[in-house]
Amino acid sequence: MKKIVITPRGFAAYGQKQKEYLEKQGFQVVLNDTGKPFTPEVFAKHSRDAAGIIVGVDQMDAAFLEKCSHLEAVVKFGVGTDNIDLNVCEERKIQVGRCIGTNTNAVAEFTIGLLFSSARQIATNAQAVKEGSWAKPTGVELYGKKLGIIGFGAIGKAVAQRAVGLGMQASVYDLYQIPKTDLDQYQVQQEDLNTLLKTSDFITIHVPYTETTAQLIDKAAFDKMKDSCILVNTSRGGIVDEQALYQALKVNSITAAASDVFLEEPPILEGWRKDLFQLPNFTPTAHIASRSQEAEMNTVQRATELIVEYLE
Repeated sequence: MKKIVITPRGFAAYGQKQKEYLEKQGFQVVLNDTGKPFTPEVFAKHSRDAAGIIVGVDQMDAAFLEKCSHLEAVVKFGVGTDNIDLNVCEERKIQVGRCIGTNTNAVAEFTIGLLFSSARQIATNAQAVKEGSWAKPTGVELYGKKLGIIGFGAIGKAVAQRAVGLGMQASVYDLYQIPKTDLDQYQVQQEDLNTLLKTSDFITIHVPYTETTAQLIDKAAFDKMKDSCILVNTSRGGIVDEQALYQALKVNSITAAASDVFLEEPPILEGWRKDLFQLPNFTPTAHIASRSQEAEMNTVQRATELIVEYLE
């Protein structure tokens, strides 16, 4: 009997039927239904004899994978695989799957939400009102403004579609030449990164974390942005240089930023990072862009389909 370890809490919340399906297919299923992340030790203990793993953000580095002598397949409960050592998986012929497209709508909607919140200071004003203030900040509208979209995969396209629907002008940067049919369909134009950084009123990020994209948005990038620019990152931590972001927000070289992702999660709030989180023009959220009920159910179903396909 092949064993499948499932770590994401979203699977425990929405995947009881899929768990029962896996068991009926003859798999032994270890599901993290504790409501808390597995500790690295518990995760390693359960996984050492597993044939398949459905994983969230738990680290699966070379040292971890070395202990998993029976492992045949890994399915990421989401899209980003920066927590999985893909080189080791390739060497050992461990199949790796991603649940592409299952959370596209959730992340796109959340991104647009952060644009609105940052532009109109919704989150900070709500907190101020709760604390007894009746301050009335004046924000800016999205209508008629230029949105620069970094990364034109499924989520970038979904953000573009919604932004254009709101009356924004959208430009995109991508490492690859985007077919004209796609540019026409989404009513966007492709630009080089420097032009996008210099001319955008809002910028959103939708690229994976790789050697190429690490610290893509650094001090030099912030120096090119308008001082009225608002930056939103719902992709991966490490793509934005967080210390450079802090300095840019501190001296108002950009107006505001929101980030759902960080290099370390949860972030350790010490030193300049603690100061960053206390800035009124910075909105941090706890990597929840993909966490809608619909997206969780979609991802549960797709992850189940993939792990069965790989292990049969």
